[in-house]
This record gives sequence, structure tokens and C-alpha cells, in this order.
Amino acid sequence: MSDPRPDPLEALTRHAPFAALSAALRAELGPHLALLEIATGEVLFQKGGPLAGLYVVESGALDIETGQADLVSRRGVGDIMGERGLLRDGNAMLTARAVEPSRLVVIPKDRFLNLMEHSPAVAEWFERARPSETSGDEGPYATGLTALQVSDMMAQTPITCAPDATITDVARLMRDHVISSVVVMQGARLAGIITAHDLTNKVLAEGLTGAVPVAQIMTPDPVTIAPNQLGLDALMKLSELGVNHLPVAQNGRVVGMIGKTDLFRQQATTASHMVADIAHADDATAMAQVMERVPGLLAQLVHGGAKPQSITRRITDITDAITRRLLHLAEAELGAPPVPYLWAACGSQGRREQTGVSDQDNCLILDDAVLPEHDAYFAALAKVVSDGLDACGFVYCPGDMMATNPKWRQPRHVWREYFAGWIRQPDNEAQMLASVMFDLRPIAGEAALFDDLQNEVLTRARKNSIFVAHMISNSLKHTVPLGLFRGFALIRSGEHKNTIDLKHTGVVPVVDLGRIYALLGELEVAGTRDRIEGARAGGVISESGARDLLDAYDLIGETRLRHQATQIRAGRAPDNFMAPTDLSELERNHLRDAFMVVKTMQSALQQSRGTPG
Repeated sequence: MSDPRPDPLEALTRHAPFAALSAALRAELGPHLALLEIATGEVLFQKGGPLAGLYVVESGALDIETGQADLVSRRGVGDIMGERGLLRDGNAMLTARAVEPSRLVVIPKDRFLNLMEHSPAVAEWFERARPSETSGDEGPYATGLTALQVSDMMAQTPITCAPDATITDVARLMRDHVISSVVVMQGARLAGIITAHDLTNKVLAEGLTGAVPVAQIMTPDPVTIAPNQLGLDALMKLSELGVNHLPVAQNGRVVGMIGKTDLFRQQATTASHMVADIAHADDATAMAQVMERVPGLLAQLVHGGAKPQSITRRITDITDAITRRLLHLAEAELGAPPVPYLWAACGSQGRREQTGVSDQDNCLILDDAVLPEHDAYFAALAKVVSDGLDACGFVYCPGDMMATNPKWRQPRHVWREYFAGWIRQPDNEAQMLASVMFDLRPIAGEAALFDDLQNEVLTRARKNSIFVAHMISNSLKHTVPLGLFRGFALIRSGEHKNTIDLKHTGVVPVVDLGRIYALLGELEVAGTRDRIEGARAGGVISESGARDLLDAYDLIGETRLRHQATQIRAGRAPDNFMAPTDLSELERNHLRDAFMVVKTMQSALQQSRGTPG
């Protein structure tokens, strides 16, 4: 690889959950980490073989396969592999093979188990990865075949015939229904299965006529699979048996049919596959077609029980990939940039917290050598990217917080002046702008243009008590939807009457708290959960307060994502407006408790800082 080898610890701690490691654990772990580079086609680990440790993809991509080389999923930058095997018996549950030159950070097995014991953030993250007897090596990032059950992918009305049906009858059934397998039923009993493969190898190749009865050709008493098993279970069983179709049976009754084609089609709906497709897209139209699979990904992840942070990270990874590809295409069209630049995202993309409903918030930080005549180039670059993002479903920012606006396309020294001015005179507009810009995250370009800028701003901001007080006051304007006696405060009129806004009155109040904690603790991380974890480690908030707030944030986020997944499965566009009556009484009580925790933490912040109510 031509790019410089990164420091393993720095590379590792760019990714969850390792970004939340304490300074002491980082210092202890660092000397034990290693970087491993493998070539295209090289096997990282083999199913059933010993695992050297936990692997985190730093660059490149790998395919996860069954022992028979059938594809299970693709893993990309930031993905983790090997946790399930390490938490079981130390042996790999699947095979990992590089599909392009790849670099991985390796955490030795004993160091990983030590982290599980001494880091609550790591232990919580990987607890879901403890394997069942049949589950695969996918862990908290479960998607596709490891998140969906057979019932989600099977043909629910299998085509059947009787054992005395002729081969010609079966061939016509396959033609008319555009299928490649037929279930043979003896009354209510499963007698066998016949496939297009059988017609070729057992009929045509043997010179038999179409009058031969199915019973002579079929595979009798075929192996079945239950509808509640995972797609991965089906793929592994198909591979082990060397067949392409399995009847799906429940309580002795055939309820469906599943084949390798169904399973491989599902593989297109994984974040890593989408990122790979985006990397080879020739225009925004092709990327928009990839984005059409995102709702399905969100629904899969929610259905598979993935945590909100994992879901939003996966969706944001796709947005990042689109942004980088659009920048590459823009440079190919416009030529090389006249001076170095950095494209940065703010808002939910900056925090890696995107869901099924997001607009775009971005900016350009230019090298200070930029000249006025260079602006035409960067204006054109920004237009290509913002128009492309809009075509992919990330609508233009209503507040025009985009690099297409000359105000947000400036040299680095102007950005420093922006922040200095907002901190020096924290009026309402300054508070809003500072809040958005505190979530800045580099996406592509010259990373050095961002180096030290955030730390400098946080240090300066924290020292200005008036600015801090205004920031806190501004953050407390977003209140949770609780009324008198802990009842829900519902939207009273309009299109969303009798619902609660799970974004602006649910997630956003916690996002605001996390941003204030980052300011008080001079934390450079952008994600809300990472900020709360950092505030706990730095003593900005108490252990119990952080734990309660994290639990509340997760529950609100899960409720929001479940709501969106339900809408997607019903064929509707996802939004953030949910009627509490859609929840059970128990779920409503839990949600009220979560809102009460947020309200309590807001009150504690207000009182501790003496901010007027």
C-alpha cells in the first residue's frame, strides 16, 4: 500500500466502541496492537481455525464466507471481525477473505478479553456478539443474512405438485411461475422436491421423456428449515448439502421455499456492499439507485436488534461514501483543485447519527493560500456535490448551511475568525451556528486544515463563561414532550396532530446535552454517545447520571428507529412523528421514564451552571 502506515492505536480509536476507551486503557493497550496487511484473495481466517485476535478494518474490504465459500456479507472500514469466535471457543465461525488490498488493526485475544472485563463501553458493545449455536460472526453490525430470519426472505406460497404429476407438468409449472423448484406433496405430507437442475441432469441428460412421473426423479424427504432460523443458517445448510433450495416447514407443514438466489439477492442490502457499489458509481443517478436500498437496510438492522449507534453509523458511512465519490467525480470534471481543501460535514452526518430522514449540512475549509479567482472552482465543486447529495435523497439544508453558500466556503483563517466572533459575541445566531459547527467532522481532502482547529475552539470557548452560559441556555430550549403528571405533551394541530416529534423533542435534547458536555470537558469527539461517555470518564457528569442518560438516549433512539422501520415495512416514507398509542402501555411508561431522565439532566445542568430558566 502506498499510503503511510497509521499508528495502530490512533487508527483503532477512530471507531466505536474504542473511541470511548479511557486514557489509561489506551496507554495499556497501545503496545500490544499490530497492523496487518493482506492482499486481494488472501484468507484472513478460516472457518473452524484459531483466531489470533479481534480484527478492525482500517482500509480495504473483506468478504465473510461460509466454509463452502458462499458469501455472507462484506466488511469495510471500521467493521469488526472475530468477536463471536473469541467469545465462544477462540475459533472462527466463518471465513474472511480480502476482496481488495486491506489493512487491519489486530487486538490480541487476551487484550480483547481484558477490555471486555475493564471497559464498560466495550463490554456493553460486544455483549450482543455472544453467539448462539448457529449464529455467525457478525456481532453488533448484524445485517442481511445475520439479521433476517428465513420467514423474511422465503417465497410464502410455494408451488406444489403431486408425486404422480409428469415431468412435463412440472416443467410447465416452472415456466408459468418463473421458478426453478417445485415442492412435491403427498396430501398434506412433504414427499419431495424437484428442481430445474434435476430436469437437466436426471431427465434430459438421461434421455427420459416428459411422461416420467415426478416421484421417479424428485429428491425424496428433503431436509427442511424452520421459518424462525436466520438467513445465515439457511445459507450454511444449503452449502453443506450442496443444494440450491430448501422447503421451509413449521410443525410439519410446508409454509414456504427459500433458495440461494433469495439469499444472494439479500446480500445487496448491506452497508459494506452499498459502499462498494458507490465507490464504482459513475454518476449521482447510480448512487441514488444504491440509496434506494437504505430503507431496507434500516429495517433489517432494527429487526435484527442492532443498537441505535450501530444503525446510524452504518447509514452515515453510506453518506460519507457518496460524498467522497461525488468529490472524486467533481475533480475529474473540473480538474485538480487550485489549493488544498477539506470537505467537512456537520449536523447528524458530522455526529455519525443519520437515520432514514436527513438533510445535508456541509462546508469547505480552504487552504489560506486560496485567491479570490479560485472561488469559481470551489463553487462549482460544491454545486456538484450538493446537487448530487440532493439527488440521493439528502435534501438541501433549509438554513442554507452548505458549501454552495459562499459564507461556508472560506479559508481556514476565516473559519478561525468565525469561531472567535461567535465566542466573543454569543448572540442567538452565533449560538445556533456554533452549535452546528461544533459537530464538524472531516470527510475528504486535506485533514491538516482541521488539525488543532477544533481543540483551539473548544479551549477558547470553555474559557469564556458568558459564551458557555449562552450555549447552555440555548441547549435547554429543546424540551422533552412531557406535560403535567408525566403525560405526553402531544402536537395539538396540523399534519402531525396527536403525535410526538422523536427528533426535535426526543433525540435533539440529548444531542444538545452531549454538545455542552463536550464543551465543558474539551472533548473533540463528535458523536453524542461518545461525548456522554467522555464526560463520564472526565468527571463532567456523574457515573450514575451518565449511565441513566445513555440508557434514555438508547431507548429514545430505538423507539424512533423502530417507528421508521415499521413505516418502511408498511411501504411508507419514514418520519419522526409517532403516536404514543402505537406503543404498548409498558413501552409508553419506559419512554416517559427516558424523557424524565433527560429533563432531570437538563435541570441539573441549569442549576449547576446558574443559567436562568
